[in-house]
Amino acid sequence: MAVSEVWRAKARARLDTLTKPLGSLGRLEDVAAQVAAIRQEKAMEPMRAAVYCFAADHGVTAEGVSAYPSEVTRQMVLNFVGGGAAINVLARLHGVALTVVDVGVDGEFEGIAGMVHAKVRRGSRNMRREAAMSAAEMAAAMDVGARMAAEAAAAGFGMVAAGEMGIGNTTAASAMTAALTGVGADVVTGSGTGVGSVQRSRKVTVVEETLAAHFGIGGSVERPSCTQILECVGGLEIAAMAGFYLGAARAGLVVVCDGFIATAAAAIAVGMEPEVAGYLIAGHKSEEPGHAVLLEHLGLRPLLDLGMRLGEGTGAVLAMPVIASAMALYGQMATFGDAGVSEAGA
Repeated sequence: MAVSEVWRAKARARLDTLTKPLGSLGRLEDVAAQVAAIRQEKAMEPMRAAVYCFAADHGVTAEGVSAYPSEVTRQMVLNFVGGGAAINVLARLHGVALTVVDVGVDGEFEGIAGMVHAKVRRGSRNMRREAAMSAAEMAAAMDVGARMAAEAAAAGFGMVAAGEMGIGNTTAASAMTAALTGVGADVVTGSGTGVGSVQRSRKVTVVEETLAAHFGIGGSVERPSCTQILECVGGLEIAAMAGFYLGAARAGLVVVCDGFIATAAAAIAVGMEPEVAGYLIAGHKSEEPGHAVLLEHLGLRPLLDLGMRLGEGTGAVLAMPVIASAMALYGQMATFGDAGVSEAGA
């Protein structure tokens, strides 16, 4: 499952022969070498790209942590299916196939085509008062994500991303981030959907109380496992994304990470299988403060920093043309020998 360091070295050697000063393509060279390490013999083949948007509700919205009511999750899923959301616009523009997956929305979509119906339950439980999911529900949600990754690989996609929709999910991601990294709730908890200072303070309190209830954070207990974190304070769509990352890495796909919630899921996947990290490219840096903490935790450097905090997979899709550009340069530029150009010092 580990990416190939032999192929990374081959890619570095090729990059140094291209008609440019050594290292002059900057981080594009790092990206090309990483993609080559992942795709190996397929490194120079064009990559078809896909984004999977997983949707679920969160019981913790009952604690007043969001600026929007939970019904917005279902309404936005219908917007995705109708083609009117930001992720639809960007996916169309950049030729990225979009799949919308209901893994836990607290509402029905009976008879609605254009989406995957894979509901595990109607929203997670209120994590402040009980575990967000049972072990069986968490596993079922992870299986949904793994199945989507397997289908992406079978359909010939080489580069994938996971997006999400779920009112309340920044609260879940904040609790997950604090539990994973040990960084305080006040540091990792942001404004989410745009709550004001009073609501944000309430959100921090909910996260702190949730962590104390489940893990005794701040006390003497050991750091919880990734499975415990996901089960107790995660969400159904977050579990699905974690399963998606695990499945995508096993299938040898390039995985572009989106923002805060998606990266929380990626951190869980890496915690479960560390070799997943080699398949991850951080698409962008979210304005959510917890995202920077997670990126540092994973050792990822984002390609873009646009001040975004939308989710849906939008930041990942915006980064995909940058990755495609890196691979086009890697595969199509002439070498000094091909072009008859003298190398430096010749």
